[in-house]
Formats: sequence, C-alpha cells, structure tokens
Amino acid sequence: MIAVLMGGNSAEREVSLNSGEAVYQALKSQQINCFKFDWNGDNLEDLWSQHFDLAFIVLHGRGGEDGVIQQLLEDRNITYTGSNASASANGMDKHLCKNIWQSENLPLAPSILANKDSTTPTIDFPLPWAVKPVSEGSSIGISKVTSLDQLDNALTLAQHYDNKTLIEQWIEGEEYTVAILDGEALPVIKIVADQDFYNYESKYLSNSTQYLCPCGLTEQQEKQLQAIALKAFQAIKATGWGRVDFILDEHNSPFLLEINTVPGMTSHSLVPMAAKAAGITFEQLVKKVIHAAQK
Repeated sequence: MIAVLMGGNSAEREVSLNSGEAVYQALKSQQINCFKFDWNGDNLEDLWSQHFDLAFIVLHGRGGEDGVIQQLLEDRNITYTGSNASASANGMDKHLCKNIWQSENLPLAPSILANKDSTTPTIDFPLPWAVKPVSEGSSIGISKVTSLDQLDNALTLAQHYDNKTLIEQWIEGEEYTVAILDGEALPVIKIVADQDFYNYESKYLSNSTQYLCPCGLTEQQEKQLQAIALKAFQAIKATGWGRVDFILDEHNSPFLLEINTVPGMTSHSLVPMAAKAAGITFEQLVKKVIHAAQK
C-alpha cells in the first residue's frame, strides 16, 4: 500500500494538492493500492494509524521538502520517495545549498545572507539583485531589485516567509531546468516566462509561459548542463528524483539557481514534461520514482 502525502501547510499547499491528485490518479490507473493523505501539519497520528509500505512524497515547501516529513518516516522505518532528511534539508536551505555547491566549484552568482534582526551586510556586487527567502520554493517571496531604494521592501516581503534572506546578483539571461530521475539527467527544458522572471504566476497560473524541449541549445551545451545538474544533485547527496534550475547569461555561461528535491507533478510541471520528451509516460514516471525509492 502506498500513501500519497500531499497538501501540507506551506505556501505551496495548493500546488502540492494538485501534484498529489495527479500521482494518486496515475497509481489508481495502474491498479496500484494507494490512498491520498492531506497532511495539515498536526494530523500525523491519522497517517500512522493506517497501514502502508511506502510514502510517495509530493509535499512541496516547508515540512515536506526540508527533511521534516522524511525524518518522521525514517524514525518509523517507512520507505519513501526522494532524498533523505539531511539531503532534503541541504536542498531546501538556499544559503546552505550554495555553500555546498561552492565547495564543489559549481557555477554560482555572488550572494550574501541577510538576517531579519540584523543590519543588512554590505553588498559588494552590482545591481540588479534577486532577494529571496532562504527556505521557500515556487519563487514565493522573490523580488527583483533594480535600485537601492527597493531593497527594504524586497527584504520585508522575503522576511514575511523566512527570517533569513538571500541577496543574490541577478543574472540576466535564459532559464533552463534539468530533471534528474534515478541517477540520470532527462532532456533539458528552456523556460520562456511571460513575466519579468519565472515567478509563481508564470509557473502555475499562466497559460502563456512557454516550455521548449528540445531546448534549442547545442548537444554539447545540453550535455554540459546535464553534467552540472548531476554534480549539483549529488553534491547535496540527493537521491531518487529532483530538478535543478539554471540561468544562462548572454554568453551562455550557466549559473545554478536552486534544486528541487520534491518537484511538482501538476499539468504545468517540468519533470513530467522532461520525462515525456524522454519517452516516459506520466504513469511510468510515477513507477520509476517508486522503484528508485525501493532500491
């Protein structure tokens, strides 16, 4: 029996419910015994009272992608999909993740950490900047700062979601993403957003955001991105499946943006899109994620 863990109480709850429903339907269509569980943050006793052998985690954001639910499952010796608790925590904390990637000499934009109750440190890299909560996903709370007088408002928005904020040099360029499935990189997708950047609205609400696969890069460039994505994935000790996001500047030089250890599985989501380009149906993708967890 498989429990599809969805919902949660993060800012990404609605996306998670959509992801969970899609996974649940894919399992049911293959006659796999499963049930949906909407975790609201304090009803876990209801989950533990049910018999299941494996948890398919599609909880996005805090509680589901940061190692919390993973640790609770580990404590009960229950198999689950995706990365373990420590790797999940590494991936969710953007500052910690960047430090790990920096130690592996992976390509990164300069950044600094700002704490809510401390003086903002001196920023020694040029405008524009991206200001983002350290532990939030789906581009929630992110601002583009083009002048110094916008910084306070951007910090206030980010700090609504997190006490720690990452201020990062904004790299102008094209966005790409690489899905990882069971140790292999899937075809690269180029994202052409209808907003100034690929924000929450572009990701989940807009019908005019374009996803290009083939992505338009040369074979060599695509292989380079896939290799960096795999290295970034392995650096934080992620396993199973995930997604690594990039920006390529005007010279096609790649910069890592972030990693998702519990990617979306909605109709707008990128891992199912990349899987399809590799000849993998949504139902097969769901089974492959489970198979990777059972290894």
